[in-house]
Amino acid sequence: MKRLHVVLLAAAGCLCLSDSVAAQFGAGLFSKPNIADIFKPVVGSGAAYEQQSNDQKRPSSQMEMTVVGKEMTPGGEGYWLEIGHAGAKEGGPLMYSKVLVDKDFRFTKIIFQQPGQPAMELPYNPSENGKNHMKDELAKWHQVGSETITVPAGTFSCAHWKKDDGTEEVWTSDKVTPLAMVKEVGKSNSMVLTKIITGATDHITGPVTKFDPKMLQQQMMQQQKPQ
Repeated sequence: MKRLHVVLLAAAGCLCLSDSVAAQFGAGLFSKPNIADIFKPVVGSGAAYEQQSNDQKRPSSQMEMTVVGKEMTPGGEGYWLEIGHAGAKEGGPLMYSKVLVDKDFRFTKIIFQQPGQPAMELPYNPSENGKNHMKDELAKWHQVGSETITVPAGTFSCAHWKKDDGTEEVWTSDKVTPLAMVKEVGKSNSMVLTKIITGATDHITGPVTKFDPKMLQQQMMQQQKPQ
């Protein structure tokens, strides 16, 4: 999908944020392959992935997704899904963001934190067009069979999903939480499961401030400066 490419698609496109912030979540980070039951959250559990661009000049990067807590939402019980991924500096610490989602994968809150900086709660106000676009994108995914595949984390029996336009495909397993993905292959990126995570805790610490675009821009510029 794009940065997280598979598992879940257009939510990031619904964010009323700058491109750099949308990239933090991944243009494809929250698109599900049209199957509601791939989201099976277990607090304290998650998965780590290696992401590889087809551009050989770009190094591979690490990303992890974990469930770090619960909270009630207007749609019922919600789960805090935390995403950590490599920042602009190769070899630097992971940057973390987390979203509060209910069982139907509806977003309620989004919180973002750069290393060493205050956490911010970002605005999430998807338009009707954005919601409709998400539905259209999800409808393009269909299961095409099942396969047993081997990745760095082990061997898994998977459901195999493809997008109708042939640009992306995903392999999912109910042995993986929170989003079932074992492997994803896209037009310009790929991703494989490297580790099952247990005992996960929340990396976002300290008080949470309201979104300040100027402060966020300063933080991101600071992170990109050479040491």
